[in-house]
Amino acid sequence: MAEADKGISTDNIKGLVLALSSSFFIGASFIVKKKGLKKAGASGLRAGQSCGIASEVKDMYSLTLLLCILERIACILTCAGGYAYLYEPLWWIGMITMIVGEIANFAAYAFAPAILVTPLGALSIIEKLHIFGVLGCVLCVVGSTSIVLHAPQEREIESVKEVWDLATEPAFLLYAAIVITAVIVIIIRVIPHYGQTHVMVYISVCSLMGSLSVMSVKALGIALKLTFSGMNQLLYPHTWTFTLVVLACVITQINYLNKALDTFNTVVVSPIYYVMFTTLTILASVIMFKDWDGQNASQIVTEICGFVTILSGTFLLHKTKDMVEGSSQSLSLRLPKHEEEDDVLDHEGIPLRRLDSLRPK
Repeated sequence: MAEADKGISTDNIKGLVLALSSSFFIGASFIVKKKGLKKAGASGLRAGQSCGIASEVKDMYSLTLLLCILERIACILTCAGGYAYLYEPLWWIGMITMIVGEIANFAAYAFAPAILVTPLGALSIIEKLHIFGVLGCVLCVVGSTSIVLHAPQEREIESVKEVWDLATEPAFLLYAAIVITAVIVIIIRVIPHYGQTHVMVYISVCSLMGSLSVMSVKALGIALKLTFSGMNQLLYPHTWTFTLVVLACVITQINYLNKALDTFNTVVVSPIYYVMFTTLTILASVIMFKDWDGQNASQIVTEICGFVTILSGTFLLHKTKDMVEGSSQSLSLRLPKHEEEDDVLDHEGIPLRRLDSLRPK
């Protein structure tokens, strides 16, 4: 019997459970942290007043525990004041819950392919559900189920050296070279001219680097999994090389994700980032780990259809997240963190000139 016909493997089931647990804990942490921030804001300077990213990053899709921790450290080091929430127990409960979720997400990559784990991140964004929110949630669940039932079997890896060999094959080296070259060109040439007016610029850097960081995170997860099973992988330089790659990619992601969130509406940034990041991550995984080898065309098409279904649900959830039953303002692209400013947005969430400059003198 072909490997593809054996059903869901034990490792895939473990990865699925970990990924779903991660989505549950991260989704719950957003709600709990929000309540803690609101409670702390009633008695002190709001976190968003000192560091906009602290209040906005809750709507994004965390990549690893390291990303979460580095984002928080960066916020504390670069912003002054507004830390009343650090004395709020509810906020710490939310933070601990998020850390548990991120650890589960990190571990999921050690057991299951990225094509199974990454799309399940869409299930962590649900807070309040109205009629369109329920529909978006159903689409995400249906798409995730399709991917789970047809996900490729994770290949057996017995050493981090094997992962290194996969990462240094010509196909993936070419992909990595294209990604790094594109990121350098965007940072040097494109961002100075279009970074403040085109939402895709910052998001492209985050997504491209994100695809490399997830591959390195998966490699680290496999190394730790083997180490805990009795085969110490920390002795190999390959493990530490992957660690350095993770650090470099995550730092770059944090920097440009913060810029995207600070410049554009979160409702616009979130779904675009999710689509680009997830698509590029799956592409990188297919190239590096050859996830689709051994699968027939029907399985691959079903997985792609499941992925598109998840994307549709994600867009629906974000586009209608602020909708109230009977409200005509359901698709507002307001920018919450700049409520006090007079800036206006066009239909793509791009900041326009201040209204004052449009009035006759």
